[in-house]
Amino acid sequence: MSGSPYQQLADHHFWRRAVAGVERFLFDPVVSTRFTIGAQERVATAGSCFAQHISNRLSRIGFNYHVVEAGEHLSADLRKAFNYGVFSARYGNLYTSRQLLQLFQACFAGREVAEAVWQRADGRYVDALRPQIDPEGFATEAEVHEQRTLHLAAVRRMFEECDIFVFTLGLTETWRARSDGTVYPLAPGVAGGEHDPARHEFVNLDIHDVMADMEAFLDGLRAINPKVKVILTVSPVPLIATYEDRNVLVATTYSKSVLRVAADMLYRKYDWVEYFPSYEIIVGNYNNSAYFEADYRGINAIGVDHAMRCFLAHYTLATDKPGAMATPVVAVAAPAQDVVCDEEAIDQVRP
Repeated sequence: MSGSPYQQLADHHFWRRAVAGVERFLFDPVVSTRFTIGAQERVATAGSCFAQHISNRLSRIGFNYHVVEAGEHLSADLRKAFNYGVFSARYGNLYTSRQLLQLFQACFAGREVAEAVWQRADGRYVDALRPQIDPEGFATEAEVHEQRTLHLAAVRRMFEECDIFVFTLGLTETWRARSDGTVYPLAPGVAGGEHDPARHEFVNLDIHDVMADMEAFLDGLRAINPKVKVILTVSPVPLIATYEDRNVLVATTYSKSVLRVAADMLYRKYDWVEYFPSYEIIVGNYNNSAYFEADYRGINAIGVDHAMRCFLAHYTLATDKPGAMATPVVAVAAPAQDVVCDEEAIDQVRP
């Protein structure tokens, strides 16, 4: 008999040693990684609002953040307003696994969208799949289709060329067209179009839905880009609203639980997929909710900084990040609210 099987385990296996006994700002839940990101590797990002923090930090310290729609024709102060450089391509927030899969299918399988254009109250038109990428809207439906064709060509190039693809899983709740199953980042009527129960339905994806979506996407991505590696994260930002008849906190717990389980299952299935625990860093009870803003939803700058320092410490080589870890972890990063979130429009519908 050799005694307890736990006797020889390292400190990170034990709550007292790995969590309770660690100073808050030094907590680091990453034990090992399957790969690192070289300074010259092309890193592409997509997902919910929180995904922007990774791209912002990598680009600020000189990594090769891969942007295929940069808005060079606009002045620097207008690019962000028109969603250039917010993510690697101008797709806005891809909150759900279904959005990501359908975007990929549009790029490589010619997936058509039955209801692709919405009209706003001011008479202008928007792309229903990215309704807030242009604050001015478009003059005609034809212009929307023309811009979408250009956009999909850029996204195809991004998927084909990136070395690392970082996707932040954000939500399970979504709205879809009854006619063809197309899902939207926002419900019809929030930023264009009109909600019609005969044409649109609410859906809350379950673990089977998310796994099927992500497996189809990952298999497809590897088929067109055999060397790509993927880092999955789960957004720690709670739902801004739920359409289900339940408290929004309960709905948030369901949504994040499904996404967190899916991320782990995908990590276990694919040896070229990583899971980075930004969710645990932000929401972990070890920090006494210190990383949330006063609304208990927004993530403050110190929380973002903590998560990103852990990311850089493990996924980038020491020789590739000059000065990246030189300042203390309590240093304030770029403003945490300096991100673009389509879902903010939901809570503007009523006071």
